[in-house]
Amino acid sequence: MATGGLKRKNDSDNDVISKKPNNFWQGGLLTSMNDPDLQVFSDEQITVIKDKYPKAKYHFLIMPKKNIPNLKSLKKEDIDLLKYMEEKGRELAKSSDAERQFRYGYHSIPSMSHLHLHVISQDFDSPCLKNKKHWNSFTTEYFVDSKDIIKTLEKIGKVEHESSHFTSLLKSDLRCHVCKKEIKTIPALKTHIQQHSYKTRDT
Repeated sequence: MATGGLKRKNDSDNDVISKKPNNFWQGGLLTSMNDPDLQVFSDEQITVIKDKYPKAKYHFLIMPKKNIPNLKSLKKEDIDLLKYMEEKGRELAKSSDAERQFRYGYHSIPSMSHLHLHVISQDFDSPCLKNKKHWNSFTTEYFVDSKDIIKTLEKIGKVEHESSHFTSLLKSDLRCHVCKKEIKTIPALKTHIQQHSYKTRDT
């Protein structure tokens, strides 16, 4: 896969990552970050991997090397880092498919414990997208745009989400993310969304 302006990690990058203490990245992300089949890019600030269970044709995770467990841990001093993560995400999207729509954002209540920015194409063409929770986690307010997180940090210096509200969004009725039509089942939804175009508006 071409990465355009993003260079691939080299052996020395992996050495730096492997020397971090075992608890630096918690949960499954640690294993994924060190998987050469998933790694796309690494520098002194971030590591980029392909999502192990992608929910669209293109689905990447961008993670800071700074130890930031979640959105609630963010501070104003992290604004430049978040902007850099989004910038790299946009470069990666463009080099992957310049004509395809992408979104850049965070789950309000993520299942993995180290902060990670999702870079995901809007076709949602993937066998790994299997249930209502998967769908709603990327197509409702549960998925918060990167720019909105940055604006919140700039305005009040922290990010807080009311857990019960966002958890309830995962149980919402299935709706097409383009035309908002209600669809009863995931198979029917997957068939329906194929009728829409996912090309960028300026192509």
